[in-house]
Amino acid sequence: MKLDYLQLEQFGAVALLRLSRPEALNALCVELMEELAGVLERLEQDRSVRALVLTGGDTVFAAGADIKAMRDRSYMDVYTSDFVTVNWERLASFRKPSIAAVAGYALGGGCELALMCDMIIAGESARFGQPEIKIGTIPGAGGSQRLARSIGKAKTMDLVLTGRTMDAEEAERCGLVSRRVSDATLLDEALQAASRIAGYSGPVTMMAKEAVNHAFETSLSEGVRVERRLFHSTFAIDDQKEGMAAFAEKRAPQFMHR
Repeated sequence: MKLDYLQLEQFGAVALLRLSRPEALNALCVELMEELAGVLERLEQDRSVRALVLTGGDTVFAAGADIKAMRDRSYMDVYTSDFVTVNWERLASFRKPSIAAVAGYALGGGCELALMCDMIIAGESARFGQPEIKIGTIPGAGGSQRLARSIGKAKTMDLVLTGRTMDAEEAERCGLVSRRVSDATLLDEALQAASRIAGYSGPVTMMAKEAVNHAFETSLSEGVRVERRLFHSTFAIDDQKEGMAAFAEKRAPQFMHR
């Protein structure tokens, strides 16, 4: 698979996908997002892959959407083409667990892309922000919505209305990122976390992800009902039988991912 804007490697059952458009600070152009959607489609179907790590460069994760490419578009251009919807939401609908490993700037579309992952692990240099207000527009790829669900209304209003950035320490404190680590160990930490996830039952981690995501889409009672049904469903999976047998027999489970 020829890739122009991404680099793909596989470490065991973990796919490492790196944004690679350094001349534009990994700005998210239409072509990059088309390529990303295609890779994610393949990875979702690849049974040898059970977790994903998405990262960027050492000093920038992604500086945002490609402003130069969108500046002259009209309302009808973006409306009829469903701009920042086609291909952009593919990461959010990716069924396998995903981790964003962020060093440097994750701004605008870059922040929104990281938010589409299930977890964000941030290096000390990470900076998050939605600075669209500075160029006369607002977040368009879910920033105002996913940020509010992650860090609450007050912090989201602060970032969206002032355009300021949030450093890694503040991001961890308010719950935007799950872990804050050194830049030097960022990728190792993300790959280790993904490898640990990939070592569990593949279908069960997908069910767990689905259950947590429902917490942000439904009422509490409906979310608990979905969780209960998914929990019941694990009893039809071979890995549940193996996992519980291994626990009872005081040995490590040998998951078959079925």
